Amino acid sequence: MLFAYGNYAGDVLHFGLAARRLAAEGIDSRTILVTDDIASGPVEEPGRRRGVAGDFIVFKVAGAAAERGDDLDAVYAAAVKANAHTRTFGVAFGGCTLPGANEPLFTVGESEMELGLGIHGEPGVRTVGRLGAAELADELVDGLLPELPEGDGRVAVLVNGLGRTKYEEMFVTYTRIHERLTAAGLTPVHTEVGEFVTSLDMAGVSLSVLVLDDELAELYGAPCDTPGYRSGGAIMTPVPLSSTVDKQLDRPEGDGVEVVDRVLTAAMRSIEENEAELGRLDAVAADGDHGLGMTRGMRAAVSAARRAAGSSVADTLLAAGTALADAAGGASGALYGVLLAETGAGLRVDEITTSAVADAVDGAVRAFTELGKAELGEKTMLDAIEPFRQALRKQAGAGAALADAWRKAAQAATLAAEETANLVPAKGRAARLAQRSKGHADPGATSFALIVTAIGEALSKEGN
Repeated sequence: MLFAYGNYAGDVLHFGLAARRLAAEGIDSRTILVTDDIASGPVEEPGRRRGVAGDFIVFKVAGAAAERGDDLDAVYAAAVKANAHTRTFGVAFGGCTLPGANEPLFTVGESEMELGLGIHGEPGVRTVGRLGAAELADELVDGLLPELPEGDGRVAVLVNGLGRTKYEEMFVTYTRIHERLTAAGLTPVHTEVGEFVTSLDMAGVSLSVLVLDDELAELYGAPCDTPGYRSGGAIMTPVPLSSTVDKQLDRPEGDGVEVVDRVLTAAMRSIEENEAELGRLDAVAADGDHGLGMTRGMRAAVSAARRAAGSSVADTLLAAGTALADAAGGASGALYGVLLAETGAGLRVDEITTSAVADAVDGAVRAFTELGKAELGEKTMLDAIEPFRQALRKQAGAGAALADAWRKAAQAATLAAEETANLVPAKGRAARLAQRSKGHADPGATSFALIVTAIGEALSKEGN
């Protein structure tokens, strides 16, 4: 058993007691104290430091190590490394109020900030006047940079709200944080902004930086599905896609699967960014859950593709399609699952070329229409899918490279999706409110256009 918790006296005593009881019963355990808060002790004595938002990072790494099958000693070693590579510096604008209390646990002056204040109200480094987003970012980065351990330049960044800080303010602050870290020669390969380690209704924000190596990059970037935190995983290596993607796909299966991972991740991010708009379009004449369902489905697809590492491109797409259908649910989930899985089935070939991909898409669209029973002009996904299929087939016939062919086909799908605003639905729940949907693009056609466009951009991308 592994005990992992922030370095606070009460926690140390009670978890220590639990460890002793386990030992008395012959059960082996290990304990890792998280000590990421640079404001709570000198660098020479890290054992005196408390654990704050770094708890999240250490727990994530340890959990991923356990998930991949590491034994207790290896999980413990991964947690120790994560703790040693993590630094956090925070600021509070206002205190938290305990349940049942009439007054906050601590207060901060209206025109002041407490730099380094702990999540329980423990004293910080100093009191300063209220700072703007850029100035606050500078304070946080200036505090962390001298503390960061040696690494290869890659870092994971966590901007954590303490319970009452607006997300817009945190995003604005991160813009400056990113600029400063980059200027210092660091490369943020993974960033999360949100509420991960909160303190009731406390107003404040903290910056955590995890200095990566290959092992920590693998573990922190691993997919995760828990009640409190979900992630489809992240690519933590800033390696550019080759401009000759066709050649990459013609390499052994491992390289092709890596490209599948990259393009599915790009598609997932596009859906996440447009979730609200997809929901709005769906709510015009349906239940409004298309954006939410597609986000859930794409995250599951990416996670499944990564778990299938070492499989063929075909098997990876089959796993991704099955996961998407299960997670997204509804008609759209099933139909997208068919598209992915059948495209994979069509890629059981010796060499993945533009023509091979076009053939696979032809087969996937046939399966899609057989299952969905849709016809062109009925304001469904097919109104974007079929123009995409036709354009890809035409480009393949002209001898175009895969990236170019896919991008031009995606352009055709995008135009067709936009033109569905002129159609009225003939199937499903939306058909009963057909006139209401006039002037609004079909949500399924729109999500398909977003996905294939993101894939085309990823295939063509030459930078990070």
